[in-house]
Amino acid sequence: MKEAAKKIYWLFCIQLGFDFRRLVRSLRGLPRYVAGWFRFKKAYKGKLEFLPCLYDWYEEGGATKNEYFLQDLHVARKIYFAKPEKHVDIGSRIDGFVAHVASFREIEIFDIRPVTSQIPGVLFRQADLMSSPSERLSSYCDSLSCLHALEHFGLGRYGDPIDPQGYEVGLGNIVKILRQGGLFYLSVPIGQERVEFNAHRIFNPRSLIQLAATNGLLLREFAWIGSSRTLIQSFNPEQDMDELGKLRYTLGIFTFIKQ
Repeated sequence: MKEAAKKIYWLFCIQLGFDFRRLVRSLRGLPRYVAGWFRFKKAYKGKLEFLPCLYDWYEEGGATKNEYFLQDLHVARKIYFAKPEKHVDIGSRIDGFVAHVASFREIEIFDIRPVTSQIPGVLFRQADLMSSPSERLSSYCDSLSCLHALEHFGLGRYGDPIDPQGYEVGLGNIVKILRQGGLFYLSVPIGQERVEFNAHRIFNPRSLIQLAATNGLLLREFAWIGSSRTLIQSFNPEQDMDELGKLRYTLGIFTFIKQ
C-alpha cells in the first residue's frame, strides 16, 4: 500500500505537476498570510501587491536530506582531495554535482541531452554512451563520474534507444574513457533488482560489482544513503551489500579503480 501511494504521488506530483502535499500546506498557511497582510498593510504606506508564498513556512532552511545533495557533495569532496589531472562526468546533475566540482576545477561533461548554457569551468559534449566512443576518447581521463545516471540507460527516458541491456553496454563504453589506474565514481539505486519502466533500474549491489569486475573495475570504497537520509560509509562492503540487496530501494555510491 505504501509503495502504491509513493507511485501515485510520483505520477501526479513529479510527472503531472500536481502536488497534494504542497496544496494542503498552502491552504493551511492561507489564514496566516491574510493575518500578516493586514498587520503589514497597517504599518506600511507604500505600494503593496499580492504574491503569496504559503508553502515556505513549513519547509526547512535547505534540502540537506535529499539523496542527490548527499551524493553530490560526497563525490565532489573526493575529487577535490584526489586532484586528478582530468575529470569527466557522464550525465550527472549540472545544478548539483557538476556545479560543485566546477567551483574548484575544470570538468568536462558528456550527456545525451543538449546543454546550451555557457558555464565557466565546464566543457560540454553531447554524446550517447550506449554507442562506443571514438578511438581518440580511449583512456581519455584519469577520473570519471556517473551519478544517478546509469540506471536510465536503455529505458528511453532521455531520448536514448530502448535496450534492456543498455546499462551493460553503457558501462562498458564508459570504462573505455578511463585510464588504467583511474578512479570511477558511480551511484545507482540498489535493492531488490528490477526495472521500474521507464523511470529507472534498481540494481542488486552484488550484480553490479560483478558487472564492474568484467569491465576491469575493482571496488575501492562503498557508501550508501541510510533510512535516516544520511550518508553511511561502509567498512564491510561484503556484509553491507547482502543486507542492502534485500531492501526495496536505497542509493549506493561506489568508488572503483580501473585495473
